[in-house]
Amino acid sequence: MIQFEEDKMEYRILGNTGVQVSRLCLGTMTFGRESDKQACVAMFNRAREAGINYVDCADGYGKGSAEEILGGIISGCRKELVINTKVYNPMSGDINDRGLSRRHIMAAAEASLRRLKTDYIDFYYLHHFDDKTALEDSLRAVEDLVSQGKVLYVGVSNFAAWQVMKAVGICQKSSWSSIKCIQPMYSLVKRQAEAELLPMALSEKMGVTSYSPVGAGLLTGKYSEAQPDGSSRLYHDAMYKSRYREPWMHATAQQFCEFAKANGFHPVSLAVAWVAHHPAVTAPIIGARNVEQLSDSLNAMKIEMTPELYSQISDLSPKPAPANDRTEDPSTMKR
Repeated sequence: MIQFEEDKMEYRILGNTGVQVSRLCLGTMTFGRESDKQACVAMFNRAREAGINYVDCADGYGKGSAEEILGGIISGCRKELVINTKVYNPMSGDINDRGLSRRHIMAAAEASLRRLKTDYIDFYYLHHFDDKTALEDSLRAVEDLVSQGKVLYVGVSNFAAWQVMKAVGICQKSSWSSIKCIQPMYSLVKRQAEAELLPMALSEKMGVTSYSPVGAGLLTGKYSEAQPDGSSRLYHDAMYKSRYREPWMHATAQQFCEFAKANGFHPVSLAVAWVAHHPAVTAPIIGARNVEQLSDSLNAMKIEMTPELYSQISDLSPKPAPANDRTEDPSTMKR
């Protein structure tokens, strides 16, 4: 068992669950893809040494390979960890091996449990809203998993605020386990969550485990250098090219990196620290291909994010449009 000093890491209660998690969550999307097993073990051990007890996964990461690798790593410390995994993405060529149908959720949960080598999942996320399936059916399936002790808490990822609250309403009406945590994208160049999702989470006392705090690498500083790293997913993945295609995002990233270096910060550390400072965010997910990259994210906890520093960083990118078009309202003017 790896020993670590808890004072190296801060902890927060995830929503109103009473479960304490580290202020940073280890992401495993690279496991079995950009990172081989040896690198995954090294990153996991480094995260544990830093005090991380919160780990995020999904069955769709490498079509199960990330869960398999993680399952092989956590056997000696499972009870000390809070594990997320998710269901939605295609797992094979089978047309029904995807989505949020009851049929798929029940089978996918069993498969995730086998790969993770555990008998329960702490937080089980619906990975994406499924407009082809009745939300009641999806939530009932997860409720059955909760009743069976295979899932402890329910979360949703990539849902709009109205979709989250629709799910909450269904759960309340049916006396089912409610939504305890959301997982939105959030970074200096992706701030839409500030309009409705993050205020909703604060109001409803939901945990927020946000992802992509460095914008798929855009905020790392690699893109302002003369010879950027062409191995980044921003160069070869169509989804990321589209997600970060706006010229203002690249201009913001360059300004941010210049600001970070001028003030003695590593851009990755500062980007993660900025996300973590939002009062609604319980823990940003930090991912990496190797220990060196991971260490830059871990160093975010060493940064004292003062109100002045937070404001200076925030001013580098445009705030999202308010949810309320009545811009004269006091609640809107505070943004």
